[in-house]
Amino acid sequence: MSVNMEEGLQTVRRAAGGEAFPLRPLAIGGVVLPSNVFCAPLAGYTDFAFRKLCYSFGAGLCYTEMVSAKGLLYNGEGTKELLLRGEGEPPQTAVQLFGGDADILRAACGNEALAPFPIVDINMGCPVPKVYKNGEGSALLGDLPRAERIISACAKSGKIVTVKFRIGLERGKYVAEEFARMCEGAGAQAIAVHGRVREAYYAGEPDYAQIAAAKNAVRIPVIANGGIFSVADAAAMLQKTGADGVMLARAALYCPHLFAEFHGEGHGWDIPAAIARQTADMLPAFGEKRTVVHMRKMAAFYLHGRRGAAAARRELFACDTLAQLNARLARIFGADGQGGDAGENGEGASDD
Repeated sequence: MSVNMEEGLQTVRRAAGGEAFPLRPLAIGGVVLPSNVFCAPLAGYTDFAFRKLCYSFGAGLCYTEMVSAKGLLYNGEGTKELLLRGEGEPPQTAVQLFGGDADILRAACGNEALAPFPIVDINMGCPVPKVYKNGEGSALLGDLPRAERIISACAKSGKIVTVKFRIGLERGKYVAEEFARMCEGAGAQAIAVHGRVREAYYAGEPDYAQIAAAKNAVRIPVIANGGIFSVADAAAMLQKTGADGVMLARAALYCPHLFAEFHGEGHGWDIPAAIARQTADMLPAFGEKRTVVHMRKMAAFYLHGRRGAAAARRELFACDTLAQLNARLARIFGADGQGGDAGENGEGASDD
């Protein structure tokens, strides 16, 4: 789906409940993004094929999966795969780095492998224990001087630097306002605020007041993240926080077509056609076996909320070849590609 930027300035879409979402272009550094609705970086999911799908539905910005700054410097094969770009992928895609050492992150920003990515996002929100215990991700919420050194060093690389962080490590000990102000002062050109503390992981209502506090503390764009599963949720998030845009995570995995709904399209989408597009993008890079394993997982997410989803997932995960996968998909979704009715929840994925 193409997005007309001039029309986007005037576009306001209304959700079922009447809430208005102010869809518009958004500038971060020298990059003008076609919309203020982003797809979050999601480990294991936001590969180039999924990003292309989200862009086709109208996402303004997508991110790579989380990339280790150390892994980048060691030139690991796994890291190279995370940085693959798809043919025809829009140029604005951001790379998300994680690490805990300013010198290593600064060197990573200057690595030739990041040349295709104009924006480097630094992860300061991941709550996963193995990341946290290494002094990376959300651990930096408890060490503002080190976080500031990292942002400042990366900003000197010439890249547009953004930061994604949470509102604190634990309830009652919030750092959103102070952390946002520090990010801007250190050279970040935008921030994304996940409205939960580290100990909450992905559960519970986001803290709108803390996101609003971060927004009011800075002049750079602020993107709100957490608990957004519909256009109405996004509209409410902006109304409550004053944020400049929103970032979808699990909602994008369940239904990447949600990005199109912000542009006025209806709820229905051709899931087998979308899967076919992703599959065609992945095959040349990963071969049939890895593509099938990955697309089983993606198709399972797209079954979220559909009648008989659990049984359908079991069928999908029994597929070993593309022929088997395509046959199962045809049976599950039927001729119209819409599948069954809503009525069953799917398994979640992280917001970071």
